[in-house]
Amino acid sequence: MNRRLDDILHRRQELTEMLADPEITSNTSRYTEISREFAEVDPVANEIISLQQVEQQIADNEELLADSSCDAELRELAEMELPELKEKLQESSERLRILLLPKDPNDNRNVILEVRAGTGGDEAALFAADLFRMYSRYAERIGFKVSVLSATETDIGGYKEVIAQVSGQDVFSRFKFESGVHRVQRVPSTETQGRIHTSACTVAILPEAEEVDINIRPDDIRIDVYRASGAGGQHVNKTESAVRITHMPSGIVVTCQDQASQHKNKAQAMKVLQARVFDKEQSEVDSERAEARRGMVGSGDRSERIRTYNFPQGRITDHRINLTLYKLEQILNGEMDELIDALITQHQADLLAANR
Repeated sequence: MNRRLDDILHRRQELTEMLADPEITSNTSRYTEISREFAEVDPVANEIISLQQVEQQIADNEELLADSSCDAELRELAEMELPELKEKLQESSERLRILLLPKDPNDNRNVILEVRAGTGGDEAALFAADLFRMYSRYAERIGFKVSVLSATETDIGGYKEVIAQVSGQDVFSRFKFESGVHRVQRVPSTETQGRIHTSACTVAILPEAEEVDINIRPDDIRIDVYRASGAGGQHVNKTESAVRITHMPSGIVVTCQDQASQHKNKAQAMKVLQARVFDKEQSEVDSERAEARRGMVGSGDRSERIRTYNFPQGRITDHRINLTLYKLEQILNGEMDELIDALITQHQADLLAANR
């Protein structure tokens, strides 16, 4: 273990020197790659140094206690400090164990957030709007930026589908457990007899692909343009600004019509297409990771029912970790920290158990 910790400290020093090298700073892709590794290594190295400092303090105090010629008052002080130092050591060791867990390589990426109405018609579309508002408010609360890439609205203010980019520091690490089926139980405003209806939406969280991750050849895509339309099929654009891109090798289709220009719609559609192709390739290639995640907090499978939002009782239940919170209104207003932190904590506990 000590050798591994020394290697991490040495690697941090190497990366620091590389980031100051003009040859590397002038190469954007290389600089980005090294910066990303430094961002992963730096907090681990800082915790190692903190732990080593506490270990040294404990050793110094124990040495004082073993020295019979040492001043009595100094020995008493050293003895009083020891329990607190040992507690600090335990806390630091636990933090370091978590930092040394296998990293999800996508944790520091931006994400493409997709919310789609499922069973339930208009009620499901309204719930999709509620979910998107929840994620948007949560993202904004913690300093992330949300940009809508594509949206298909209904006449009554819901979404059949909404796709957005969420960008910031370590976005995927905070959003990655949201993929799956979200179920809602509530009385629709159109329900005259007060009966509770059950509807569902599907959420997909895709790590945003970068150019170095995925290369989509022009020959592999077909681009169609058409007139953008609004809710109910009413034309809102007399020019062919909407774009549909088909990736022929995978069969993935992306449409975008929210921007006024065809150029902007094409750029946004390509961003979503890259994320979907990247996600598909990772799912197919990384079978070991998929096997390791099985049985942990969710598989990321978008067909898996993960959460129920019960409006009459004001509760939200995450089925993966058997967590029920009677804070539905607050959570839908973007106060998701308790829910997401519980999922991350459980995931870390699963990983610790798997790596013992």
